[in-house]
Amino acid sequence: MKHLNSYWRVFATGFCFFIFGLGGLILSFIVIPLIKLTTKSEKGSQCKVQRTIQQSFDFFCKTMKFMGAIDYKIVGAEKLKQDKECIVVANHPSLIDYVLIASQLPRCDCLVKAKIWSNPFMKHIVKAAGYIPNEAPDDLISLCEERLQQGNILLIFPEGTRTTPNKQSKLQRGAAQIAVRTKKDLRLIHIQVSPSFLTKEAKWYQVPAKKPFFLVEVQGKVKVQPFIEHATSPNIAARQLQQHLAEVIFPSNQKEVGTSGTTTRRN
Repeated sequence: MKHLNSYWRVFATGFCFFIFGLGGLILSFIVIPLIKLTTKSEKGSQCKVQRTIQQSFDFFCKTMKFMGAIDYKIVGAEKLKQDKECIVVANHPSLIDYVLIASQLPRCDCLVKAKIWSNPFMKHIVKAAGYIPNEAPDDLISLCEERLQQGNILLIFPEGTRTTPNKQSKLQRGAAQIAVRTKKDLRLIHIQVSPSFLTKEAKWYQVPAKKPFFLVEVQGKVKVQPFIEHATSPNIAARQLQQHLAEVIFPSNQKEVGTSGTTTRRN
């Protein structure tokens, strides 16, 4: 029975990713062109595309759960729906982390890898949604600030890539730099996957013996202003904020922090 269950989950995972790819093609060549054709402004078109992405991702997540490929629970999703002008940061243990989070966000800008822009299933979608490539263009900060001032949420995975199991993770400074330069607070999300699934090292068909369970916890905010006020320059503020994010995103990698640390900077 265990082998039969594993075989089913391999089939279910493959089927779901087939649906994901097919859905990407339908969005790229049918739905998005229709949205552009019936929407006058570029901003309005981007909003509709982002809403369509949210609905599509929600359907995909529910399909994976229904098929038995995974199980998941999202705690605190109502906080995300209330957030505006906010940077969302999360750890990144699995391939579908972005899908799980974006399934709860009708409006969501995202910093995406440059290689996504050459992916035939995704490049038309990310472009139509107005997502921002993380190639560090000269106007990256101003682009992020513009989206945040419009009331949008900006989703960033500070690691830049998926976490390697049993290996200490290291954050890139991009999220901290954007937060300091735009003076926007950060919403924390912590994702746990047990057992590990869809990691960077594993193939999609390498399913674990037990059905993976994803716990997505929407946590408090990190206030950026105290870091700016107590630093002599934006770069130092970003460095200190990056260190703080590493402590709160990966609590298992650090020793217990006293009350003068994280608790004074989170809501």
